[in-house]
Amino acid sequence: MALSSKTNPDWWRGAVIYQVYPRSFQDSKGDGAGDLKGVTQRLDYIASLGVDAIWLSPFFTSPMADMGYDVSDYCDVDPMFGTLADFDAMLKKAHRLGIKVIIDQVISHTSDQHPWFKESRADRTNPKSDWYVWANPKPDGTAPNNWLSIFGGPAWEWDGVRKQYYMHNFLGSQPDLNFHNLDVQEALLETVRFWLKRGVDGFRLDTVNFYFHDNELRDNPPQIVDDEAIGLDAPDVNPYGMQNHLFDKTQPENIGFLQRFRALLDAFGGRASVGEVGDGARSLKTVAAYTGGGDKLHMCYTFDLLGPDFTATHIRRCVQSFQDAVTDGWVCWAFSNHDVMRHASRFSQTEVEREQVAKLAISVLAALRGTICLYQGEELALPEAELELADLRDPYGIRFWPAFKGRDGCRTPMVWEKDAVHAGFSSARPWLPVPGEHRPLAVDQQEADDASVLRHYRETLEFRKSHAPLLDGAMIFLDTNQDILMFTREKGGEKLLFVFNLHRGPQVVQLPRGVTVSEAVPMPGFSPQVVNGEIKLEAMDVFCGRVS
Repeated sequence: MALSSKTNPDWWRGAVIYQVYPRSFQDSKGDGAGDLKGVTQRLDYIASLGVDAIWLSPFFTSPMADMGYDVSDYCDVDPMFGTLADFDAMLKKAHRLGIKVIIDQVISHTSDQHPWFKESRADRTNPKSDWYVWANPKPDGTAPNNWLSIFGGPAWEWDGVRKQYYMHNFLGSQPDLNFHNLDVQEALLETVRFWLKRGVDGFRLDTVNFYFHDNELRDNPPQIVDDEAIGLDAPDVNPYGMQNHLFDKTQPENIGFLQRFRALLDAFGGRASVGEVGDGARSLKTVAAYTGGGDKLHMCYTFDLLGPDFTATHIRRCVQSFQDAVTDGWVCWAFSNHDVMRHASRFSQTEVEREQVAKLAISVLAALRGTICLYQGEELALPEAELELADLRDPYGIRFWPAFKGRDGCRTPMVWEKDAVHAGFSSARPWLPVPGEHRPLAVDQQEADDASVLRHYRETLEFRKSHAPLLDGAMIFLDTNQDILMFTREKGGEKLLFVFNLHRGPQVVQLPRGVTVSEAVPMPGFSPQVVNGEIKLEAMDVFCGRVS
């Protein structure tokens, strides 16, 4: 049963989203940076994967201090990426191919080059003086409180014109907007309406729980150092993780704004929203609050599966915890994105097993309940690129080098042709180097190989779409005395049993009492059978069968 994204207003539920990082996808201009025309050129490839939507990382006008996540004009395209006409052409072709388009809304902060901030910092009495988070120094001249920036140092920057500090959760050139000001909310919703009128199908909301801050500017308490308290908000080389972020994000007022945002989307019909929640151990509670009730976000994703742990115990704990916490909301699962090390490297113990791990990972992801998001290049099993300091463009990596190498290792250009100049990405030197070890994994090489990871992705996504339970059916974990991921998916009279062996060695699994498999329904690339109530699984193997 294929997902009808043209007529189903809930097309996002159980959909497969493909994240495009435009700067690294395809260069059409020959300047070494990808652009919107390049995305348009490669849409047929994206469609061939069998995905339902693309998520485009920011392409708005920006000084590019944080690769476009510092916006200076929400309603225009940066010349690096092209023009509004290029966006419209891309959108039109995507829709013709049956692909929805989700764009990245970065509204918790702007660039310091945004006209709003330029006006706000001019003095303390102008009409936009309260559009950003300004505060007086302490009597000794230090910052108003102890809040920290994710990108290092205090979350406060001194401005000599206003003689006040302004808040920034990221770079000093990314001042935080003051969502307590209703005029700010209205202005931001107008920018969303601009893209809705252009025909976009949804929005990925960057750092969605960072919108509001505590008006009293109370200090954050120390973090409790235990396994339950530590999340993936920041690498352990960053003192940001030493605070319990009670007051600089995830404030209760956020609920009201998300309801306003949802009402706007609902007025246009068939649009979707997915929020990025970085909230440490509280992430699942935040997701529950932000997606429950049907009047806020359509879905959220957290960092739970974006860490190094690829075990049955970890995946079951994450998914079960979500299902326990979020009764009527929805989740988007992913193993990779533009902010974390590629999972072909995170999950693999050796280079030899990367291909096998990549195939197993997409099989697991495709069987989970929720929407799933793929990051460009993971369908090729691209490993994390090893870059030198001189090659880095990511301010986060440059700040914490060498303890943390930043995010550029997962942002290197797509490899389209093994033997072409710059692997077919650009005719000019790319903004980040094309790793030599990526070339043999190029699209043209994998297209010609029936056993490639690329072929496996296509077949697995087709398998997911051909079984109704995998789109939005119920998911129930089954107990086992082994470290095995075992669950059922059920909908419309079809009930499937999945058994995943994530170990590097074989395992024999006994069917749980009361479970009878009438026939095997092999996932692509895997073919174990049930014999006398037992399933013999090879290393990193998968069983799927129909439960009678």
